[in-house]
Amino acid sequence: MTLSVAIIGEGTPVVLLHGWGLHAPVWDELAAALAPRFQVHVADLPGYGDSPLCEPYTVRAIAQAVAREMPPVCRVVGWSLGALVALAWARCAPRQVARLALLAATPCFVQRRDWAHGVERDALLAFTRELESDCDGALERFIALQVLGDDAAGQAAQTLRRTARIRRSSLAALRGGLQILLDTDLRGALAGIEQRTLVVHGDRDRVIPPAAGRHLGSSVPGARFELIGGAAHAPFLSKPEPVAALVSDFLDG
Repeated sequence: MTLSVAIIGEGTPVVLLHGWGLHAPVWDELAAALAPRFQVHVADLPGYGDSPLCEPYTVRAIAQAVAREMPPVCRVVGWSLGALVALAWARCAPRQVARLALLAATPCFVQRRDWAHGVERDALLAFTRELESDCDGALERFIALQVLGDDAAGQAAQTLRRTARIRRSSLAALRGGLQILLDTDLRGALAGIEQRTLVVHGDRDRVIPPAAGRHLGSSVPGARFELIGGAAHAPFLSKPEPVAALVSDFLDG
């Protein structure tokens, strides 16, 4: 497998992993902010853009596919679904992943009997059915949810819509990504994360509650949690300067 990867800048390698339904260009602004200090690798996850699907389409298989394409030692920034992939990658290749910056991240997307900080399983299953019948409409409603309550909702939504429409994602990748969100629970693996970790969450996130980010911050040894006021699910789009400064200083520290 050969992933579609754009590389800008020079210095310590940093890999950016996007979220569900989006593509690598969602990172354009953050990548440009990081490029003066780092060599930034911006990848389309398997099934997105020009990146082929991987089989099986699981969070571990995606992490392994990304790992094969990236430098032998790098720092990783993951957003939403990309943060789940980053956590799985850190576990399966701890010598390759030097540091983790996790944006709007959760170890477990769906509510469980002992986990209230997620979406209801039935709601995600209903969204999966909606995706099959009206893919464009489902993506548009998901974008609207991601920016709900954000100080810069219009600006963030415009960027999300543009990057979602650059190229239609593989429907198999969209289905597979939703299945990953339904099935994956990495809570039991967090104590084994060895890398220095930064967790950044918007205080108005309606997709992944801030409590999920706080749980990550308290469960990964030595992790640091930062809450961004006025931001929803894409804080790097609505609050680009403070988020870029946090991520850049952490990765370079």
